[in-house]
Amino acid sequence: MTGSPHPLSQFVLKMHSRCDLACDHCYVYEHADQSWRDRPAVVSDDVLEITAKRIAEHARTHRLDTVHVVLHGGEPLLAGRDKLRLAAQSLATALSGVCALDLRVHTNGVTLDEQFCELFAEFDIKVGVSLDGDRAANDLHRRYRNGHSSHTQVLRAIDLLRGPRYRHLYAGLLCTVDLRNDPVTVYDALAALAPPRIDFLLPHATWDEPPPRPGNSATPYGDWLLRVHDRWTAAGRPMGVRVLDSVLRTLRGASSLTESLGLAPVELAVIETDGALEQADSLKTAYDGAPGTGMNVTANSLDEMAVHPGIQARQQGLEGLCETCRGCPVVRSCGGGLYAHRYHSADGGSGFMNPSVYCADLKQLVTGIRDREEQRTPMPELHLDDGHFDEIAAGLGGTEAVAQLTRHELTVNRELLAAVVHESTHSATGAAAWETLAALDSEAPESVDMVLAHPYLRPWAQRVLRGGEKAGRIAMRGVAELAAAALLRAGRAGTVTVPIHAGVLRLPTLGAVAVDEATEARVTGNGDGSFTVRVQGRQHLVGPGSAADPAWLALRRFELPGWSVALEDTDPWRDQHGYPVTGRLTASAAEAWHQDLAGAWEWIQRELPAYAPGLAAGLSVVTPLRESAAGADISSAARDAFGAVAIARPGTPETLACLLVHEFQHVKLGAVFDRADLYDPACEQLFYAPWRPDSRPLEGLLQGTYAHIAVVDYWRARHRTAHGDEAYDAEVRFARWREQTAEAVDTLLASGALTPLGERFVTAMGDTVTARLSDPVSPDASTAARETAADHKERAAARRP
Repeated sequence: MTGSPHPLSQFVLKMHSRCDLACDHCYVYEHADQSWRDRPAVVSDDVLEITAKRIAEHARTHRLDTVHVVLHGGEPLLAGRDKLRLAAQSLATALSGVCALDLRVHTNGVTLDEQFCELFAEFDIKVGVSLDGDRAANDLHRRYRNGHSSHTQVLRAIDLLRGPRYRHLYAGLLCTVDLRNDPVTVYDALAALAPPRIDFLLPHATWDEPPPRPGNSATPYGDWLLRVHDRWTAAGRPMGVRVLDSVLRTLRGASSLTESLGLAPVELAVIETDGALEQADSLKTAYDGAPGTGMNVTANSLDEMAVHPGIQARQQGLEGLCETCRGCPVVRSCGGGLYAHRYHSADGGSGFMNPSVYCADLKQLVTGIRDREEQRTPMPELHLDDGHFDEIAAGLGGTEAVAQLTRHELTVNRELLAAVVHESTHSATGAAAWETLAALDSEAPESVDMVLAHPYLRPWAQRVLRGGEKAGRIAMRGVAELAAAALLRAGRAGTVTVPIHAGVLRLPTLGAVAVDEATEARVTGNGDGSFTVRVQGRQHLVGPGSAADPAWLALRRFELPGWSVALEDTDPWRDQHGYPVTGRLTASAAEAWHQDLAGAWEWIQRELPAYAPGLAAGLSVVTPLRESAAGADISSAARDAFGAVAIARPGTPETLACLLVHEFQHVKLGAVFDRADLYDPACEQLFYAPWRPDSRPLEGLLQGTYAHIAVVDYWRARHRTAHGDEAYDAEVRFARWREQTAEAVDTLLASGALTPLGERFVTAMGDTVTARLSDPVSPDASTAARETAADHKERAAARRP
C-alpha cells in the first residue's frame, strides 16, 4: 500500500440507518443503492469507539489541524441522546491533544427539542437542518409516510435554534432544488429564518436517470440558481450560500466550499452503522454498491481507506476528469460537477469519466455569476497618483500621500470585517451587533470608520478567517465589540450585548472594562456622552458627571501639537509585534510616556520635518513593550497592524524619535505592499543585510532598506545637533548607514526580482540615499564606519553555511 498524498479529514458518521420521514428524493432510500436494508438500524457502541480511535490515529499520523465529523443518517436523532452523547464523548476523548474537532449533526429537525439542544451545547455540536423552502415547496418531498406535512415541526426546531440560548449551534439550512418551486420564493422563505448558511443541492441524477427538464430547457437548474444569486446579491448577501460562494471563490482562484464544485481533492469518508467504510453517500444514486470499498473500521485503517482507488480517483484534480471537462473554460470552477452526477453505464462502460449530467447548467451558473461580477460596481480602488507614489518611494510621504494609504487600509479592514461576518456562524448576539453596526454605518459613518481603522482589527479578523475551534466565538465577540465602540463614539443611545473573554470587555479605540469572569455585558450609550456597562448584577457608569470607576481602563490619547496618538495598553489583540507587551500602565508610567512622546515629536518636527506630516497622518497608536533586561532598545511594526508601532520606552526622547520614524517606515511600506506588487514573491534567494546577523529574503531586505532611509536621516540630524563624543558617534553611524543603505539599494536593483513598479520604487529610495553621500564626513568617522561595516560583513559571511 502506498501512502495517500491527501489524508482524510472529513467524516460522515451514520448514527441511524432509518428515517421518520419518507422524502421521495432521498439518495439513501430512493436511489440505486439499497444497502441500508442489510445494515443495523443503530450504530453500535463498539463501532463508535473504534471509529473515534481510527480518526485520531489518522489525524495524529498526518498531523491534521482539524477533523470535521457530521453525525448523520437516515435521521441521526433517532439514535437517541445516549448514543449521540457516546459518539461525541468518544470523538472528543480520542482527539484530545491530537487536533481540533469540528462536530456537527444534520437532521430533518422533526424531533429536535431542548434536551437534544442541551446535549449539543455541551459538546458544541453545530446543527444543520433540511428544509426545502416554504410549506408548499417543502411538502413536495419532505413528508411523513402517511403523507402529512413536516413543515410545522421543522420550523419549530429552527425557532429553537434561532433563540438566544442555542443560536450558536445553528449551522444552517439544506435545500434540494425543485424546478416546480419559484427560486425567489424559496430563497425568501429560507432567508427569513436567518440561517448562517444555506446549501442548495441539485437533485441527484445520472446520465442513466437524468433530471427532469420541463419544456426541454437546456439550463433550467443553472437559471434557477442564478435567480437565487440575484436575489441574494440584491439583499446584500446576508448569509453564506455554499454553492454561490464556491463559484465566487473559485473564480478568484480560491478553493470551493463543496465537493460538487472545484478541483480540490475530496477528503471524505463515510462510516456506516455496521462500521463499513464507504465513499460519499451521493454515489448511492449511481448503482447498487457504488459507494462500497469492502473495508470496515474494525479491520481497516483510514490510511487504507485513503488509498482506495475510488477515493484516489477523486483526488486527481484536472487529470481525473474526462477530456471534455479538461478542455472546458470554466473547469476550475465547475470541477466536473459532483462525481456521482457524471455516471453513465452505457457508452462502452465509461462509468464516471463523463461530464456532469448538469454540465450545461453548471456552465450557465459559473459564466452567469462571472459576468454579473464583472458588471457590478466595484468598491472604489484607491490608487496613489504618481506624485504621491514617488513621495512614499523616496522614503517620505506627506499628509495626503499617507492619508491615501490610510484610506486604503480602512477599505481592507472593511473587507476583512465583511468576510468575517460572511464566513462565520452568527449567534443571536452577533447578529444583533452586526445590525447595529450596519445601521450606524449609514447614520454615523465617521464614527464607524474611526473604530474600523483601529490597527488591531486586522489581526482579529485574520485569526477568525483562519478558522479553528474558537473562530466563531472570536468572530461574534469582535463584531459586538466593534458595534459597541461605534455606538459610543457616535454618542447614540442604544444597547449592545458584548460577549466577554478573560474578564475584559474590549471597546476598540476607547479602552476596556475589567469585568472579572463574566460571560457577557450590556453596553448602553446614554446619549449624553456617558455609557453604562451592566454585567452580572453590577453596573459601571463611565463618562461626564460620573465618578471614576476603577474597572474602566480608558485608552490614553495624547493631543500633541499636530499629532493625536494613543498609548494602547488595553487591547488583547495588541500582542502582534514579536516582543512581550506591557500590562496596563500606571498613571505615572503613562505620564512618563506622554512627556517622552511630546519630546520626541517636538524633535521630529524640528530636526526631521519631512517625516512629521506623514507620521501624523498615519501613526495613531503606540503600544508599549516590556523593557529589555539588558537595556537594549526594542521596537517593532507588525505587518498587519497598520497605524501602530510597538516600542519599549527608551532612555531619551531623541532615541524615541528614531524608533518612531524607523518603525513608521515599515508601516508605510506594508501598506504599499497591500496595494502594489514590487517584487516577485517566488524569489527564494537570501541576501546580505547590513543591519542583521542573518541573511534576508528579498521582502525583508526591502523592508530593512526602506526603514534605514529614516535611520540615515536620524543620524544625519543627530550629527548636526549633538556635541562632543555624541556628535562623533552620530557622525560614524551616519557614515556607516548611508553607505550600507546605498549598498542594499544596489543589491535590490541587481536582484532581478523587482517588478517594473518595484524598480521605480527602489530607484527613488536610492536617489534619497545617494543625496546623503555628498554630506561631508571627517576622515576618522569615515574610516571607523567602513571598519565597522567590514567587520559586520565578515561575521555575517562566517555564519552563512
